[in-house]
Amino acid sequence: MSRKKTLTTKKKIALLVGTAVAIGGTAVVMTGTSQASGVCDGLTTALQNNEQFIAGQRAEPDAQSEARIANRQAVIEQIKRMQAASGCQVAGGGDVAAPPAQVQPPADVQPPAEAQPPAADAPPAEEQPSGADQVGGDRANVGDVVCAGSTVTLSGEGGAPAASSNQFPIGTTLKVTNLDNQKSTTVKVASTSGSCALLNNAAFEQVREPGKFLIRKARIERIG
Repeated sequence: MSRKKTLTTKKKIALLVGTAVAIGGTAVVMTGTSQASGVCDGLTTALQNNEQFIAGQRAEPDAQSEARIANRQAVIEQIKRMQAASGCQVAGGGDVAAPPAQVQPPADVQPPAEAQPPAADAPPAEEQPSGADQVGGDRANVGDVVCAGSTVTLSGEGGAPAASSNQFPIGTTLKVTNLDNQKSTTVKVASTSGSCALLNNAAFEQVREPGKFLIRKARIERIG
């Protein structure tokens, strides 16, 4: 009659614990490998995308291609450093070695903002063309344009509309047009001053814009 060997209670518990440890260890290794694969796969995809972009720029270059390629090459170098830190093996198809579990792939690997050519600045308002191109009316009633580019300000003198000047003798007739509102006044030079044309209070009121004491865009004409 054969005797069957039986396991004691202690031996049964020891066997179960050993099996659980073995299974748990396998699960940890598999989880770490899965995370490593995700990290390295993301970095590999980002690397390939940037290499493809550079190839496209070299195939069809434009004025900004060199700057874009330099930006993308800097990104590629950063990706390679991240692959090395994560333990990714990129040679020969990229076998993946398990990195530490806390290493995560970048959320989005994008190149630095590419330089764009500066927009052409619009010329200041005071540099816009003046004269007949901006003032309508019959040119037959317009005199010779003088002191081109000069501004006109307020002299502060009272009396009937008049002007003062350092360019023209007393008695000269001048027509001053404010090109911002198309208002004009025709006055005689009544005194001398330090500018091509200064308007006294009455004349300035005829052409001024509310609250302004300087006409930056003026057209000064000598009549007759």
